[in-house]
Amino acid sequence: MKISFKNIFLLLFIITISIKGQTNNNTVQVIGDSLVGKKVGGKIIREIYNHVVITQGKVVITCNKAIQYISDNNVELIGNVVIKQDSITIITERGFYYGDEKRTSTNEKLTLFDGEMTLTAGMGKYSFDLHDAFFQKNVKLEDSTSILTSDSLLYKKDNKRLVAMGNVKIVDSTNTIFCDSLNYFRDSKNTVADKNVKLTNSTDNTTIFGGHLENYSKRNYSFVTRNPILIQIDTTSETSNNTNSDNLKIDTLIIKADTLEAFRDSSDMYIVKDSVEILRGNFASVNDKTLYFRKDKKLITTINKNKQPVLWYENTQISGDSVNIVLKNNKIDKMFVDKNVFVISQNKNYKKRFDQTSGDSLYSYFNLGKLRQTIIYGNVLSIYYQYDNDKKNGLSK
Repeated sequence: MKISFKNIFLLLFIITISIKGQTNNNTVQVIGDSLVGKKVGGKIIREIYNHVVITQGKVVITCNKAIQYISDNNVELIGNVVIKQDSITIITERGFYYGDEKRTSTNEKLTLFDGEMTLTAGMGKYSFDLHDAFFQKNVKLEDSTSILTSDSLLYKKDNKRLVAMGNVKIVDSTNTIFCDSLNYFRDSKNTVADKNVKLTNSTDNTTIFGGHLENYSKRNYSFVTRNPILIQIDTTSETSNNTNSDNLKIDTLIIKADTLEAFRDSSDMYIVKDSVEILRGNFASVNDKTLYFRKDKKLITTINKNKQPVLWYENTQISGDSVNIVLKNNKIDKMFVDKNVFVISQNKNYKKRFDQTSGDSLYSYFNLGKLRQTIIYGNVLSIYYQYDNDKKNGLSK
């Protein structure tokens, strides 16, 4: 039997590395179909071709070609690179494995699997000791419930935490979040988003803007701070009496505040607090606290303990200790103002004339969003201007 020098060298190479691997767990073991030894810049390198297998502890790598830098304990990986450790699998076309640090890196496109999610990126690195990774360029992560995209992403495998940065977008079955940076905890599904936050909900056409958002999925609870704004667009169809045709009408609710809380449990409501401003069609309000029950869009309650809430409807201003507004078909149907009621109305023709009424409570009734009747009860005091054929004619009390 004829044994070539090349085969003897390869056999000795494999035996030598195997012996080193038994005495030093940091040694990278490399085998393949053929091997070429070189000395470049005073350093010994080995090129291994075809069916290359590289191991170090629980890390197993396969590729078409490997260039091993002996003194540095590093290996360059080329062609059909597959890196595995326990549940982690990384696939790429080219990269490096650093034996002393037990980490890999690549400037090529890569795919990572961990048994629960799939991550793709334009480049990245992974530490097999620390079980963390950093990815850049068109990062995309998909699991069973959501899809996340960003410019870069830090991945902590052990605590299943993701930190996404730059043009972040995360989509689940009902919500989409945009922001500059995001912390996502995969076990709890909790999310913390910062800077230029935008949350859209497809079920109720709601969009929330703010500087900081925290979402706790298992509690069905979220809150937004740093100048939050809620915008809800209601699209309704009304039939014209003259043409029997449907007219599309858009009614938008806008709420601004210092803090906004969302409860997606049985109450299904928003609570907005501090410096609250509300605008919807020809209705507006400022107050310190508003409860908006959105499930059936029937009730808005505004409460203020320090300063009375103020509402405006067309040319009328209303204030009181608390205000309850009932909605019907996305329009104001009833309004109840309790305690210390004060109403001031501007005359349509004489802008400097204001009728004033006070009392203990107020009930207003609307028809298709238009004011139909207002009744004030208890200690009623009214000051109003008189008119004769729309001309000024004195003052009554």
